[in-house]
Amino acid sequence: MDTTLQPAPVARFLWDADRYEEAVARGIFTSEDPIELIDGEIITHLSPQKSPHATAISLVDGALRIAFGQGFVFRTQLPLRLGLQSLPEPDVAVVRGAPRDYLEGHPRTAELVVEVSDSSLVIDRGRKLRLYAREGIPEYWIVNLAEDCVEVRRRAVGEDYSEVKVFRRGESIPTGPQGRDVAVTDLLP
Repeated sequence: MDTTLQPAPVARFLWDADRYEEAVARGIFTSEDPIELIDGEIITHLSPQKSPHATAISLVDGALRIAFGQGFVFRTQLPLRLGLQSLPEPDVAVVRGAPRDYLEGHPRTAELVVEVSDSSLVIDRGRKLRLYAREGIPEYWIVNLAEDCVEVRRRAVGEDYSEVKVFRRGESIPTGPQGRDVAVTDLLP
């Protein structure tokens, strides 16, 4: 077989979380760069955030603060350090503790992660779902703006969740440490 016409193998450079954070600290990447580290790859957010997306993030943050109450930090579009090669920035993450608990490093888990989805639905249902499940995030919600619903996933098993339920306007999602309900209408713009 003639190998002169065969393309050379392509090597991918995968980042680890330490190297990525070092690049951020040195100013190589800034808060202006619309990127996240997922499974060693730097993912770019190609579409700018539209007003309904931004409104939904604010609504989710407010509703979860009421549902969870004291003893939790509500991180909006801030990194979680998941495993050795991922620093996603979910739209909202609910983590235990107080803000100063994370002065020396990003949280390594969350009680709940929420992604607001319109144009990002494929990655939120794919790569991010697999990442959150694999890293043991017990509950993952997708506020699906395109279908006007909230997809709730619970009980991480491998790279998926064993419990999946879709909630629509007029319904409530039980959550929080006391099982408080969150109205779907309070989450959707």
